[in-house]
Amino acid sequence: MSTEQELQIGRVIKSHGIKGEVVVEVTTDEPEIRYEVGETLTGKQAGKEHTLTIDAARFHQGRLLIKFAEVPDRNTADSLRGTRFFAAPLDIEDDEDGFYDHELEGLHIINEGEDIGVVTGVMHGPAGEILEVELNTGKEVLIPFVHAIVPEVDLEAGTATITPPEGLLDL
Repeated sequence: MSTEQELQIGRVIKSHGIKGEVVVEVTTDEPEIRYEVGETLTGKQAGKEHTLTIDAARFHQGRLLIKFAEVPDRNTADSLRGTRFFAAPLDIEDDEDGFYDHELEGLHIINEGEDIGVVTGVMHGPAGEILEVELNTGKEVLIPFVHAIVPEVDLEAGTATITPPEGLLDL
Protein backbone atom coordinates (compact mmCIF):
# COMPACT_ATOMS: atom_id res chain seq x y z
CA MET A 1 0.00 0.00 0.00
CA SER A 2 1.36 3.40 -0.95
CA THR A 3 0.44 6.20 1.43
CA GLU A 4 1.96 8.81 -0.92
CA GLN A 5 -1.45 9.65 -2.44
CA GLU A 6 -3.39 8.60 0.63
CA LEU A 7 -4.34 10.46 3.77
CA GLN A 8 -4.47 9.28 7.34
CA ILE A 9 -8.16 9.16 8.27
CA GLY A 10 -7.91 7.78 11.80
CA ARG A 11 -6.00 5.88 14.46
CA VAL A 12 -6.98 3.19 16.96
CA ILE A 13 -6.56 4.56 20.48
CA LYS A 14 -7.62 1.53 22.54
CA SER A 15 -10.14 -1.26 22.86
CA HIS A 16 -13.61 -0.64 24.29
CA GLY A 17 -15.65 -3.21 26.19
CA ILE A 18 -15.35 -7.00 25.81
CA LYS A 19 -16.92 -7.53 22.38
CA GLY A 20 -14.03 -6.32 20.24
CA GLU A 21 -14.88 -2.66 19.71
CA VAL A 22 -12.09 -0.10 19.34
CA VAL A 23 -11.96 3.65 20.01
CA VAL A 24 -10.82 5.50 16.88
CA GLU A 25 -9.39 9.02 16.81
CA VAL A 26 -10.98 10.46 13.66
CA THR A 27 -8.71 12.60 11.46
CA THR A 28 -11.09 13.11 8.54
CA ASP A 29 -13.83 15.66 8.02
CA GLU A 30 -16.14 13.02 6.53
CA PRO A 31 -16.45 10.29 9.19
CA GLU A 32 -19.97 9.33 8.03
CA ILE A 33 -18.46 8.40 4.63
CA ARG A 34 -15.13 6.96 5.77
CA TYR A 35 -16.55 4.84 8.61
CA GLU A 36 -19.78 3.61 7.02
CA VAL A 37 -20.90 0.06 7.86
CA GLY A 38 -19.55 -2.31 5.21
CA GLU A 39 -16.52 -0.13 4.33
CA THR A 40 -13.13 -1.84 4.26
CA LEU A 41 -10.28 0.03 5.94
CA THR A 42 -6.58 -0.49 5.36
CA GLY A 43 -4.48 0.05 8.46
CA LYS A 44 -0.76 0.09 9.22
CA GLN A 45 0.77 -0.74 12.55
CA ALA A 46 4.51 -1.15 13.20
CA GLY A 47 5.23 -2.53 9.73
CA LYS A 48 2.13 -4.73 9.65
CA GLU A 49 -0.86 -4.11 7.42
CA HIS A 50 -4.48 -4.88 8.36
CA THR A 51 -7.57 -5.02 6.15
CA LEU A 52 -10.66 -4.64 8.29
CA THR A 53 -14.38 -4.49 7.48
CA ILE A 54 -16.65 -2.23 9.53
CA ASP A 55 -19.51 -4.20 11.13
CA ALA A 56 -20.80 -1.31 13.24
CA ALA A 57 -19.79 2.28 13.99
CA ARG A 58 -21.24 4.67 16.54
CA PHE A 59 -20.34 7.78 18.44
CA HIS A 60 -20.28 7.41 22.22
CA GLN A 61 -19.36 10.28 24.54
CA GLY A 62 -17.73 12.17 21.66
CA ARG A 63 -15.61 9.22 20.50
CA LEU A 64 -16.04 6.91 17.52
CA LEU A 65 -16.43 3.25 18.44
CA ILE A 66 -15.99 0.70 15.66
CA LYS A 67 -16.66 -3.05 15.58
CA PHE A 68 -14.74 -4.83 12.83
CA ALA A 69 -15.93 -8.15 11.38
CA GLU A 70 -12.41 -9.60 11.81
CA VAL A 71 -12.16 -8.65 15.52
CA PRO A 72 -14.11 -11.09 17.72
CA ASP A 73 -12.95 -10.04 21.20
CA ARG A 74 -11.14 -7.57 23.43
CA ASN A 75 -7.74 -9.29 23.09
CA THR A 76 -7.81 -8.94 19.30
CA ALA A 77 -9.05 -5.34 19.66
CA ASP A 78 -6.16 -4.60 22.07
CA SER A 79 -3.70 -5.86 19.45
CA LEU A 80 -4.87 -3.11 17.05
CA ARG A 81 -3.81 -0.25 19.35
CA GLY A 82 -1.87 2.34 17.33
CA THR A 83 -3.11 1.13 13.93
CA ARG A 84 -3.36 4.08 11.52
CA PHE A 85 -5.97 4.00 8.76
CA PHE A 86 -5.29 5.47 5.32
CA ALA A 87 -7.52 6.19 2.32
CA ALA A 88 -7.43 8.10 -0.96
CA PRO A 89 -8.73 11.68 -0.84
CA LEU A 90 -12.46 12.00 -1.37
CA ASP A 91 -13.64 13.74 -4.52
CA ILE A 92 -15.77 16.37 -2.84
CA GLU A 93 -17.16 18.91 -5.28
CA ASP A 94 -17.48 22.61 -4.51
CA ASP A 95 -15.70 22.33 -1.16
CA GLU A 96 -13.48 25.37 -1.58
CA ASP A 97 -13.38 26.09 2.16
CA GLY A 98 -12.12 22.62 3.10
CA PHE A 99 -8.47 21.62 3.36
CA TYR A 100 -6.70 18.37 4.05
CA ASP A 101 -4.14 18.37 6.87
CA HIS A 102 -1.27 17.71 4.45
CA GLU A 103 -2.23 20.84 2.48
CA LEU A 104 -1.99 23.02 5.60
CA GLU A 105 1.18 21.52 7.06
CA GLY A 106 4.21 23.48 5.87
CA LEU A 107 2.29 26.69 5.06
CA HIS A 108 4.06 29.89 6.06
CA ILE A 109 2.05 32.05 8.45
CA ILE A 110 1.80 35.70 7.41
CA ASN A 111 0.89 38.35 9.99
CA GLU A 112 0.84 42.03 9.00
CA GLY A 113 2.79 41.20 5.82
CA GLU A 114 5.58 39.37 7.70
CA ASP A 115 6.39 35.63 7.61
CA ILE A 116 6.25 34.71 11.30
CA GLY A 117 6.33 30.90 11.26
CA VAL A 118 5.28 27.57 9.74
CA VAL A 119 2.31 25.22 10.30
CA THR A 120 3.75 22.00 11.77
CA GLY A 121 0.49 20.14 12.37
CA VAL A 122 -3.29 20.24 12.60
CA MET A 123 -5.25 19.22 15.69
CA HIS A 124 -8.89 18.14 15.36
CA GLY A 125 -11.05 19.03 18.31
CA PRO A 126 -14.77 19.13 19.01
CA ALA A 127 -14.85 22.88 18.29
CA GLY A 128 -12.92 22.58 15.02
CA GLU A 129 -9.36 22.50 13.76
CA ILE A 130 -6.37 24.16 15.41
CA LEU A 131 -3.14 24.92 13.57
CA GLU A 132 0.06 24.01 15.38
CA VAL A 133 2.56 26.71 14.42
CA GLU A 134 6.28 27.00 15.11
CA LEU A 135 7.15 30.68 15.15
CA ASN A 136 10.45 31.91 13.75
CA THR A 137 11.42 32.66 17.37
CA GLY A 138 11.29 28.91 18.12
CA LYS A 139 8.14 29.26 20.22
CA GLU A 140 5.14 27.05 19.41
CA VAL A 141 1.60 28.44 19.37
CA LEU A 142 -1.86 27.10 18.62
CA ILE A 143 -4.04 29.09 16.23
CA PRO A 144 -7.76 28.30 15.85
CA PHE A 145 -8.44 27.57 12.17
CA VAL A 146 -11.48 29.82 11.84
CA HIS A 147 -12.15 32.43 9.17
CA ALA A 148 -12.03 35.33 11.66
CA ILE A 149 -8.41 34.47 12.57
CA VAL A 150 -7.21 32.80 9.34
CA PRO A 151 -9.09 34.72 6.63
CA GLU A 152 -6.90 33.65 3.71
CA VAL A 153 -5.16 30.41 2.71
CA ASP A 154 -3.19 30.47 -0.55
CA LEU A 155 -2.03 26.93 -1.34
CA GLU A 156 -0.21 28.03 -4.51
CA ALA A 157 1.82 30.62 -2.60
CA GLY A 158 2.21 28.28 0.38
CA THR A 159 0.87 30.85 2.84
CA ALA A 160 -1.89 31.41 5.37
CA THR A 161 -2.60 34.99 6.41
CA ILE A 162 -3.73 35.50 9.99
CA THR A 163 -5.39 38.35 11.88
CA PRO A 164 -4.87 37.15 15.46
CA PRO A 165 -6.71 38.66 18.40
CA GLU A 166 -4.51 40.54 20.82
CA GLY A 167 -2.37 38.23 22.94
CA LEU A 168 -2.77 35.06 20.82
CA LEU A 169 0.88 35.06 19.76
CA ASP A 170 2.18 36.29 23.16
CA LEU A 171 1.46 33.09 25.10
